[in-house]
Amino acid sequence: MKAYNYTSVPSQCFLGEGPYWHHDRQSFFWVDIENGKLFEHKISSGKTNSISFPHRLAVVLEGNDGNFILGLDRKLAHYNLETKELTWLLEVEPEESLHRFNDGKVDPKGRIWIGTLSTKFTKGAGSLYCIDQELIPQKKLPNLTISNGMAWTKDSKTFYFIDSPTQQIQEFDFNIDTGAIEFKRIAVEVPQEIGTPDGMCIDQEGMLWVAHYGGSGVFRWNPNSGELVDKIKLPVPHVTSCCFGGKDLDYLLITTAQENLTQDQLKEYPQSGDAFLVKTDTKGFLPNHAQLK
Repeated sequence: MKAYNYTSVPSQCFLGEGPYWHHDRQSFFWVDIENGKLFEHKISSGKTNSISFPHRLAVVLEGNDGNFILGLDRKLAHYNLETKELTWLLEVEPEESLHRFNDGKVDPKGRIWIGTLSTKFTKGAGSLYCIDQELIPQKKLPNLTISNGMAWTKDSKTFYFIDSPTQQIQEFDFNIDTGAIEFKRIAVEVPQEIGTPDGMCIDQEGMLWVAHYGGSGVFRWNPNSGELVDKIKLPVPHVTSCCFGGKDLDYLLITTAQENLTQDQLKEYPQSGDAFLVKTDTKGFLPNHAQLK
């Protein structure tokens, strides 16, 4: 496996997550969930800015109108970065005050897929939802514990999904017209000694890049064979998610976390919570935009 160089982007997130490439702004975005912060890093200038919200902020996506769609606590909202106007769209699981959104992506048809978890990490308390133009959440997968990474293949026929404590990447047949998913198989079994699978993205070769929480890196898995084919090693234990971006879509932005580290560990790994930029030998895809009314 080759050695990768990385550039750190100081952000000192308690729980950095949700990396997103914004093509029009040529910027990477990510969130600090527990502190409700939205970060923007411009590659051209190397500058990083942040905005704070009085909510847990788990997900940043882009709508077809150019505005952001944010996952705040258990609600989705439109957000205009210029006017700072926030418009609420919907809420899931309103009766579950301990729940929040976790990971979210937009499928090739413009539907939002977004998962929930209990902040107590109660086994089986979370679900995965699909939200289309009607803004009516449809529960796709129940009984999840930490709903996490998602990716679709280039031909839109396969959906990959991670419920982190299972240590597995699941493969589903995906119907792009209806949004129906049908479990097919376990594509990857992640050994516990290399961490827990967290956020994920897919490259143009069909390989899955998976952040390993507790595994100090992003691991590249072949979902067809289940084999580990590459690894980006980072100077922090808790690696949380990754996405492709940059002018040629060949950079990974990788998020990390300080949570669950002792004071001694934070001294040992002072870059925990920062984001990292890594140039790869492959390319990803532009993110899909949500097609909402």
